[in-house]
Amino acid sequence: MLTNLSTPLVVAVFLAAAVVVFLVSLRITRLADMIADRTGMGEALAGGLLLGAATSLSGLTVSATAAWSGDASLAISNGVGGIAAQTAFLAAADLTFRKANLEHAAAEPANLFQAALLMTLLTMPILAFALPAVSVLGVHPISVLMAGAYLYGVHVTARVREQPMWEPVRTPETREDAPEDPEEAGRAVLGPALIFALLAAILGVAGWTIAQAAAVGVTRLGLSSSLVGALGTAAVTSLPELVTTVAAVRREALQLAVGGIIGGNTFDTMFLVVSDGFYREGAIFAAMGPADLFWLATGLAMTGVLTAGLIRRQKRGPGGIGVETVTLIALYLGAAGAQATLM
Repeated sequence: MLTNLSTPLVVAVFLAAAVVVFLVSLRITRLADMIADRTGMGEALAGGLLLGAATSLSGLTVSATAAWSGDASLAISNGVGGIAAQTAFLAAADLTFRKANLEHAAAEPANLFQAALLMTLLTMPILAFALPAVSVLGVHPISVLMAGAYLYGVHVTARVREQPMWEPVRTPETREDAPEDPEEAGRAVLGPALIFALLAAILGVAGWTIAQAAAVGVTRLGLSSSLVGALGTAAVTSLPELVTTVAAVRREALQLAVGGIIGGNTFDTMFLVVSDGFYREGAIFAAMGPADLFWLATGLAMTGVLTAGLIRRQKRGPGGIGVETVTLIALYLGAAGAQATLM
């Protein structure tokens, strides 16, 4: 669709779609918080399911479109690169919350469980890569297992939220997952839900536009698909997570912020499942290259550090920020530097 446009116009379309993603994200955070309060589902669950899935739609569209066109590397690197970028965004948002480290203040069993689920899901593509390249109706069996594990994990997350078997120690810095306005509970949710769905659809259209522009860029500029995916489309389509996370932290909806990132990352593993279905040249996991495995490992390492921070709950480290925050930012910048210079 964009192949007939000049390169400057393609860049302009890419940037315009990125601006749309940014502006829509500003509004969708407030709606997610409102729905969480009115339904009683809690910020962590709303962040993981509603906000995480909605803000990932643009990235999902990029991966599915790339897989359909046969560019397996762009499809995979966009998904796993986005997971690393979004985790780094959470660390960046921690810098804006000065009362305590985000991992300490946003203590929530549901978030911790989702982090464990995310690490499990990130290992499964590596298993698929190591196994024979088999497929049933064009889909690798691991994709089916990943989808099943995700759905079961969502179910268990809800149960952990409703009936936790343990609770974190409460401190003066701990932010309770409670409605900001008690009068919100029980109010009609249909209106906010419809607006939320509309904005999520706009994010999906913006993601498709970004995918088209990225494909043209890969062809014309001679860039590698893994570079464009991991550091280009992944970063742009992750803008909703950056905006919504910072907005949630400023509203002190901390469980929503952490849950949105971890839940969004968990949903992002489904990019690979969907891409496997759209990829017509066999199992997409067999097409993974060293750069794709590198970003899977980076996502695993960063999630492990984040999980350790949620368990440790350091109140305040040197300079006012936690060791985990510094480590996450260093891991992402190091990985980005390695991708840009070595791969």
